[in-house]
Amino acid sequence: MEREIPDVGTGEVRVRMVVSGVNPTDVGARSGRGTTDGTAGPHIPNQDGAGVVDAVGPGVDGLVVGDRVWVWDAAWMRSNGTAQEYVVLPRRQVVPLPDGVPFDVGAALGIPALTAHRALTCAAEGPARLEPGALTGKAVLVVGGAGAVGNAAIQLATWAGARVLTTVTSDAKAALASAAGADEVIDATGDVAAEVRHVTRDGLDVVVEVAPSVNLTSDVEMLAPGGTIAIYTAGREGKLLIPSFPSMVKNVQFQFILTYTTSTQQKDHAVAAVSAAVATGAFGVGDEHGLPIARYPLERTREAHEAVENHWVGKVLIDVTP
Repeated sequence: MEREIPDVGTGEVRVRMVVSGVNPTDVGARSGRGTTDGTAGPHIPNQDGAGVVDAVGPGVDGLVVGDRVWVWDAAWMRSNGTAQEYVVLPRRQVVPLPDGVPFDVGAALGIPALTAHRALTCAAEGPARLEPGALTGKAVLVVGGAGAVGNAAIQLATWAGARVLTTVTSDAKAALASAAGADEVIDATGDVAAEVRHVTRDGLDVVVEVAPSVNLTSDVEMLAPGGTIAIYTAGREGKLLIPSFPSMVKNVQFQFILTYTTSTQQKDHAVAAVSAAVATGAFGVGDEHGLPIARYPLERTREAHEAVENHWVGKVLIDVTP
């Protein structure tokens, strides 16, 4: 569908999208099942993407036409996501992408990397922002290390100095988790708790959890006293049974995460940290970083979304413009 190129207002930036990233919540928006924020249709999906600054409005500092950028939460509380040629966003949501960093990397940040950052920094005693050394001495378990958020969590935790353990369900996924930088890759179909006890002395400091309805009891068992379980999906059941007394004994912290609604400071910390990791080469995409890419042209956006809906392992990207 052809549309008018949108105007740019005060404090806004117009980006010519080059690559758009697809996430599970984008699939719900496109399929008509509704959006997380309740925005009414018609709705152009996809929160994440990367491209080139096409215009800047009055009051915009730090960006000029031609700059390479990545964007986040493009379709949150609005109906115009990144699965189109031009997107207008507030300056804060348009982030410089260093020269030499592929647009594919920029389009794969957004939801996965910002979610992972929050999961790794939500413990009551911090750190609030990742940087090299921020997690030194910490043991982190990333459940499902071959997924997009799991991959981002492994890369960021490794960059920040943590000892990173992860669980996977196949040899192929184990290879991906190892490529992402995990120190220990554990077969999720075996005795995960026993393996964790074998490789950690005092237990885990943080669990980044993708399947809480299945793993919560085991997570609490594996945690060190005062540890944190960061939960970023609702799980299949949509409700959780918490092992209350064991959690009380260990003073466990449960942190539920939705990246869209994190505080301004939390999001700013995440964007800054992720940008720093990317700039130093500590965060990448592709087979060599444990995140295979499947790409589709813009006219096959539906197929790209169906790949995500069918749990394609890796990152699904849409080539919007050359």
